[in-house]
Amino acid sequence: MSFASPFPDVEIPATSIYDTLFADMAGEDCDRIALIDTATGAQTSYRQLIDRIDAMAGALAARGIGPGSVVGLIAPNSSLFAIAFHGILRAGATATTINALFTPDDIAKQLVDAKATMLIAATALLPQAQTGALAAGITQDNVIVLDGEEEGAAALWAEQAPTPLVEIDPATYPAVLPYSSGTTGKPKGVILTHRNLVANMAQIRPLLSIQSDDKVIAVLPFFHIYGMTVLLNAALQARATLVVMPRFDLAEFLESIQHHRITYGFIAPPVALALAKHPLIDRYDLSSLRTILSGAAPLDSELGNAVETRLKVRMIQGYGMSELSPVSHLMPADRGLRQFGEMAPLSSCGWPIANTVNRIVDPSSGEDILSPAQGLSAPGELWVKGPNVMAGYLGNATATAETIDADGFLHTGDMARVDSIGRLFIVDRLKELIKYKGYQVPPAELEALLLTHPAIADAAVVGVPDHEGEEIPMAFVVRRPDAALSEQDVMAFVADKVAPYKKVRRVAFIDAIPKSASGKILRKDLRTGVG
Repeated sequence: MSFASPFPDVEIPATSIYDTLFADMAGEDCDRIALIDTATGAQTSYRQLIDRIDAMAGALAARGIGPGSVVGLIAPNSSLFAIAFHGILRAGATATTINALFTPDDIAKQLVDAKATMLIAATALLPQAQTGALAAGITQDNVIVLDGEEEGAAALWAEQAPTPLVEIDPATYPAVLPYSSGTTGKPKGVILTHRNLVANMAQIRPLLSIQSDDKVIAVLPFFHIYGMTVLLNAALQARATLVVMPRFDLAEFLESIQHHRITYGFIAPPVALALAKHPLIDRYDLSSLRTILSGAAPLDSELGNAVETRLKVRMIQGYGMSELSPVSHLMPADRGLRQFGEMAPLSSCGWPIANTVNRIVDPSSGEDILSPAQGLSAPGELWVKGPNVMAGYLGNATATAETIDADGFLHTGDMARVDSIGRLFIVDRLKELIKYKGYQVPPAELEALLLTHPAIADAAVVGVPDHEGEEIPMAFVVRRPDAALSEQDVMAFVADKVAPYKKVRRVAFIDAIPKSASGKILRKDLRTGVG
């Protein structure tokens, strides 16, 4: 049995992302403040934003960037990130946004796989960006410094190169190539078209209820699909003001809310933990906050309720993944009270968004699990169909076919239950990915790295909860005979070679890794007894 969204279908414009966001800009909206950088205090109006995006597109076009080109972008949050990102798209190119925590090797792998010919990088990340670009075959002339005084974005705007006339088909043309890790450890390029992102903006807009007089705190990274669609693009479409933080620091986060009178917040569960429990919260006036959306990882209901009570705000959450542009399920800003007569509990992730159809499928039999007359259904794998489903994985037809079936349903790999009024409750993941602070950590990648250590005979990595309930990577290690190897030795070895969010944070030494007859690691057996 399939079940549709309870929300009415929305119209999806057949336009590019740039035209969707800015083509109808007029009147007083042009003079509204679009972006405020907390690091410098600089303000950018919507008029200035559009002018600078157009100038960036012209400068890129003058350097040969246009339809068919892929440009990498690696930078922390800033108004310049927003301008560069939309400038790439305005030039008719495809943007592949890169995690700001990536090592040079990580950067090179993504650039090579995406077939990028240019990289735009912030000065703070230039050493690893240049090394990664060089390894990917990108010349130094094609590494553009985003914020340099003499060679940065301002210098590109000053060139006053004409904005190119670009013709693309929004329905099929790739706008962005974010990368999603798989259990094999090899990240896959997720092809998201202009229509995918435009559709997702249209689907979530009536539920988020962001208004033009809202001030939105932007600390979630724009390079992540959550920050890109749900935060950056959604706020710009609403003509709201984004108060942009380059990184999360609790005191600076609270000061920004107080100083700018922030009304809308987008966070991940670790920030919710601080808002619920940290004593620093009581030193700041956070009374302007109206709504906080938590995403990127499941929010514990008790934690969400504690934030609501302490800050006197409405907490909401949703569900999604890069392959869904990213949102597929969401709570309305009032948690559904107006439409359904009762609020969605924070143990759920809300309802299917407009223009989508869901199935809950028994993974062992392939049979649909029926919606219950009351209570919760049995658990099954969540399948989603809609205009926000990705076009596929870049250069990987096999993985695409394994993920999107012939009827257009994307198999999420997540186990879920549904209740009698269509609210979804995520149970567990079929996939073995570890989700640490919203980032995907593939166990196989860490296992392959551990096996390069001369003192390690075998290894397995699983996600386990820490004392705060956050999922962390834990390594189970088999030492080679007579090897001297401590837990700290293992953690330091991994930390030296991976991005910070991929670090192993617990280690246990065991005699043998449990495996099936086919050699598959029995991760469930490893998790048993972990305290």
